Parts: sequence; C-alpha cells; structure tokens
Amino acid sequence: MKTKDFVAFNKPAGVLVHRAYGMEPREGEEVLTDIALKLFPEIANVGDKPEERPGIVHRLDKETSGVIVVARNQKFFDFLKERFKNHEVEKHYLALVAGKLIGMGRIDKPIGLKPGTTRRSVRARNMKMVKEAITDYRAKKMYISETMGRAVYYTLLEVIPRTGRTHQIRVHFAAMGHPIVGDTMYGPTGNSLGLTRHFLHAESLEFSTPGGKRVRIEADLPDDLKKALEKLN
Repeated sequence: MKTKDFVAFNKPAGVLVHRAYGMEPREGEEVLTDIALKLFPEIANVGDKPEERPGIVHRLDKETSGVIVVARNQKFFDFLKERFKNHEVEKHYLALVAGKLIGMGRIDKPIGLKPGTTRRSVRARNMKMVKEAITDYRAKKMYISETMGRAVYYTLLEVIPRTGRTHQIRVHFAAMGHPIVGDTMYGPTGNSLGLTRHFLHAESLEFSTPGGKRVRIEADLPDDLKKALEKLN
C-alpha cells in the first residue's frame, strides 16, 4: 500500500530494517531503508534519526517477515509515532510455537535486558531497562508430528502485542515454555521443520489516519512458513 503519507512493505525474513551499531548487514545483504530510499527519496530527512533510520516508526526483527510502514513526511511520522506510543496501532502476528496451547490468553510479564548480553528476559537477575510488556494470543490450530516414535505438538497462534518491546513475542512465549519454532536465541535448535529462521510473521497492521479513516494492511504468509505448515498437515 502506498499513499502520500506512507508506504507499506512486506519485509522478507533476513532483511534488516535499518543499519545501527551492532546490526550491520553482511556483504550482499539488503537493508529495508536502502530499498525505501531508492523508491522514495523524500524520506531521507524524515524521522528522529533520519541519517540512521529514515522514515522508520516501528521495526521488525531481521528474521521476522511481514508488514512494516515507512513514513514519507515528518508530519505523518510524528502522527504515527504518537499512535504507537498511545497503543492505538493494532498489530497481528502469526507464530508457530512448540507444545499445546488452547483458547485465548494474555502474557503480562515485564521484559528487561540480561546484563552483559543483547538477550531479553522476564526473569534474569539484575535486569536492565525493565519495561512493561503485554502480549495477547489466540490458538488457531494444533498440529501433531511424530519424532522417534513420540508425539510432538505445535500450535499456530494469532498474536497481538499490546506493547512493543524488543523480542517481546519471542521472549514471552519462551518464558511460557512454548518457544517459537526455529528461534535459536530463545528456544532449542531442533524441531525447526527445515526452517532457517523463526516462525514469526507480521500478518497485519491497523491504524486510523489523521482524517479518521481506518486502514488495515496485510501481508500473506511467505512460502517458507507455508512449507513448514505443510510438513505438519
């Protein structure tokens, strides 16, 4: 979707949203802001730090795919930033987690930075930068696979983060004992269903424009995640 105020991208997994200290792309890897600048050069001066992340109001992890919105002018950037701050933007993700989850639920656990690492946690001692974090979820479908003669369960979830902490969804479900499939940072390295990244996709993003129109932007599930589900069917 493209308007005079913003453009929405369906970010592939493996693409950094922007360059930052400690998050430089490998040789040959694409960066979303580079792509956006080529297509929409007017974003070069938009944002809090346009020299680092032009037009970027929100982010996705490198290995998370899906919807991301880039502001095309400063007025809309400020508007959307305020909507995110006030929790007036609704984001829906699809996540495949290990184990059985039934019905609906809420995870309300503050997240902080583990000392001396870039990892987040809900329970580490002496955590830094601890902030409120709330994640709602709804079970969509349960899958059963067989590994070495025993049943292995997976659950496909619709996930709605009510706050926007770094790695929030990944940390919350790992803390519940249901890590996201393929997440080698917060979960086990096995049972990845052939994935080379975690099964987390930003399926939709919804907000009201300055004129009051409700906008919903959607991104289809990418092929690698579809193939992972096909292995379980």
